Amino acid sequence: MNNIISQVINAIAKLLINAKLASMIKNKLSEMMGIRRMNMAETARIAGLSHVAVFKIYHNKTKTIELETINKLCYALNCRIQDIFEYIPD
Repeated sequence: MNNIISQVINAIAKLLINAKLASMIKNKLSEMMGIRRMNMAETARIAGLSHVAVFKIYHNKTKTIELETINKLCYALNCRIQDIFEYIPD
């Protein structure tokens, strides 16, 4: 019984940490695509990414993004990392 309670507490702690970390990073991909007047299909094509990958990042449906993917997005949008993602401290 104690093991189950411990597992539940650990799971809740991980969720809270992930939620806090996610709120510290602002995803500005949609803003950059709007500035460049690019849609998801065009961004995916130029970046060499799948439409699904761009869709998930655009709509904040992913927890992690590989550095290679960020690099490809920066290339496609001709921008810097900080133009797409912004760190907002508590």
